[in-house]
Amino acid sequence: MVTDRTWQAIESGVMALGFELVDCEQTPGGILRVFIDVPTGERLVDIRDCEQVSNQLVHQLPVEGIDFDRLEVSSPGLDRRLVKPAHFERFMGQQVKLRLKRPLNNRRNFEGQLAPAEQPADAGEPAFRLLLQDQADQQSALNFVLSDLEQARLVPEFSFKEKRR
Repeated sequence: MVTDRTWQAIESGVMALGFELVDCEQTPGGILRVFIDVPTGERLVDIRDCEQVSNQLVHQLPVEGIDFDRLEVSSPGLDRRLVKPAHFERFMGQQVKLRLKRPLNNRRNFEGQLAPAEQPADAGEPAFRLLLQDQADQQSALNFVLSDLEQARLVPEFSFKEKRR
């Protein structure tokens, strides 16, 4: 679990280099994992980007009193976590796996297409909708706000079809 103070310190270092902090986690063993992305999504994160952010953070974090034994910086990957409202907006229409904090009809895990909510949430928190297909090809929807979620991830899409030349 990363504290707010640690998140803010990492985010300031990452943003200073022109990247977005997607997520970070700290293990009990002292590993600090930082996941970065290019805010515009115009290109993928490469090894030089990770190296640049790592060099920044390895010097910045000890100055700010953030302890870690090992720092790992990487791209969020194909099954990236969705954490911020901007992430959900950016990947609207994509397949997503959700895990709710509390069960809904004895179920916590859902997979479907991310869509905008039909109505905004009452508390002012951004609301979203997950379009679900059941086995009988019936469609239903799950409305949610980010505070309902334990975790959300993109479902990677692969195409193994051969390209025609």
